[in-house]
Amino acid sequence: MTVIDTTAALYPPVDDCALYPPVDGSAPRPGFHEETFPGHLAARELLLTRGEFELAVLRGLVTTVPAPGGGPRHVTRGELDRLQTTEGFSATLSNRVRLAGTAEAADLLGIAKDRFTRIARAGLLAPARFQLNRYRSVVWLYFADEVREFGAAHPELLVGRAPEAMSRRLRGGEDLRPASWRDRMHQHLLGLAQGPWERAAVTASFLDPADVADVVADPHDRALLNRLRHEPTSGRPGAVPSPGELLAEHMMCAGVPEEIHGYRVLLALAVAVARGEVRTES
Repeated sequence: MTVIDTTAALYPPVDDCALYPPVDGSAPRPGFHEETFPGHLAARELLLTRGEFELAVLRGLVTTVPAPGGGPRHVTRGELDRLQTTEGFSATLSNRVRLAGTAEAADLLGIAKDRFTRIARAGLLAPARFQLNRYRSVVWLYFADEVREFGAAHPELLVGRAPEAMSRRLRGGEDLRPASWRDRMHQHLLGLAQGPWERAAVTASFLDPADVADVVADPHDRALLNRLRHEPTSGRPGAVPSPGELLAEHMMCAGVPEEIHGYRVLLALAVAVARGEVRTES
């Protein structure tokens, strides 16, 4: 069963990082005179590739702020200084965002690929990213250190028979990898949202438009949510989307019944908060 944290719409989560202080990505707007850097320049300053930088932001290792003139988010000079003054910052950051495919993840745990795939399908490890291979099959990638942490925390799942409830669901065809990825992205995007309507729009982004219309009756509210919603594709307006962009759009939409119900509940709550119908505790 997919479990969605129904408090997330009101209180975005914070990652627990020992080497880098916890951040939720929703830092206040930079001061008037504070220098900020777009992502590609911040990545260069941190000796990361652009892909590694995006993963560092996803994990909450790098705090971003709204760009002064709008558009993609920036990183402040102070945040770069904070990271660069940490001992061994480059190697540590690179290690924290290193990805492992199914075969490498299985090797890290000392188990067969099929066993790791079953663990991932059961939703016990959330993918960090996906991509299409040359056969246009979906390839799931995981944070390598999360894989190791899972093995240390759950050695009983690495040997012997899997729990019967888990085996029964897998025999029924359950695959929670897309839902686990969506949950990770939902938490991340909530942390970046500025204000209650943006948080509601984040949740709406994970639902089919028909579900959004069913939950949000007011057409003006729906229009606002549609304007603010997160778009996973980054192609040029009017351009034919690539297979990867089409896949990203498909992956963003909740597909498991329990998952859909959870996002519907979250959306109803978030819209009520945005309209001032529910008072949140400080």
